[in-house]
Amino acid sequence: MNRIILTILIVAAGIGMKAQYPGYNPVADMGKFKTEFSAATQKTTSIKSDFTQEKNLAMLSEKIISKGNFWFKKDSRVRMEYNQPFKYLMILNKDKVYVKDGQKENKVSTKSNKLFQQINKIMIDCMQGTMLSNTDFITRVFENKNAALVELSPVTKGLKELFKSINVIVDKKDFSVTSIEMKELSGDNTIIRFTNKEPNASIPDALFTIN
Repeated sequence: MNRIILTILIVAAGIGMKAQYPGYNPVADMGKFKTEFSAATQKTTSIKSDFTQEKNLAMLSEKIISKGNFWFKKDSRVRMEYNQPFKYLMILNKDKVYVKDGQKENKVSTKSNKLFQQINKIMIDCMQGTMLSNTDFITRVFENKNAALVELSPVTKGLKELFKSINVIVDKKDFSVTSIEMKELSGDNTIIRFTNKEPNASIPDALFTIN
């Protein structure tokens, strides 16, 4: 169950130093940023991309690198398919979650779990650009010429017990997510970087089917 929770968040996405981010300054006009962010993300109905996940464990010096494919489609549908170094599949379809690890399959309804509901909301907020209004977090936004860094500090009990912060890097050209970093209380952290992004790609609904 914990692995499912962490995987959903790893999909939601970043360079996380709590108080200061070299190369970034606080957003000068937050109202303007929110307006531009909202306008750009409303035009995005789907995203197809590759991703690389970097897992840094506090007890190990070696990084764990995974690669795969990512799909997002409004409303509230996400598919993450890990191809290297192992096969792993996660599908999020509104309030349902499906995970396949080898021959093992697991289906979960987020309605039965408050933490799952919060995690579900984080994932969708990151992809749909509504993370700035998520009341589960205190939000700060920084920017440079090319990107914005959205720092999400959890304030709700369940999330505070798992994460120090979640940082999302957004490309200012189209306000799409470039990377997500999750810093866990354990000292571990995970970064997912999205590449070869195709906004508004044609994606069949069948990719998100959970039987």
